[in-house]
Amino acid sequence: MNLSIRVDSGEVAHASTWLGETGAARGIPAEPLSRLDLCVTEVVANVIDHGGAGTASSPIYLRLDVHRSADGGEASVIVSAAGARYDPLTVPSRPRPRTLSEAQPGGLGLLILRQFADALDYSYSEGQNHLTIHVRWNEEDAP
Repeated sequence: MNLSIRVDSGEVAHASTWLGETGAARGIPAEPLSRLDLCVTEVVANVIDHGGAGTASSPIYLRLDVHRSADGGEASVIVSAAGARYDPLTVPSRPRPRTLSEAQPGGLGLLILRQFADALDYSYSEGQNHLTIHVRWNEEDAP
């Protein structure tokens, strides 16, 4: 299943609704679907907010794939966007602040991805960044 959205903040909700409806129809259990939605929403919002001029010139593409096995399943969403190469997997984690005065607002997107996704993959080809977000579940978690 594929979706193309404009580089516009109003499209974040559209992507989330599409993922929720399509994911539920494809049999993704609620908990992994919620984690996947959180990650996809974060990535799409960051592409829109921080992607730069190259990103604004073409749509953001989303692709949902679902694979089932006897043990459970895996869902993945590939988020593809034009722009300069940016591999979020190479960005080191920020150290946790020891005090409130050390804390800085923002910058938690990568922490969210690393916390809620089961795996992340990145590639860059033909002027497009491709981030794949994977979530998995066991058969007993399925509806």
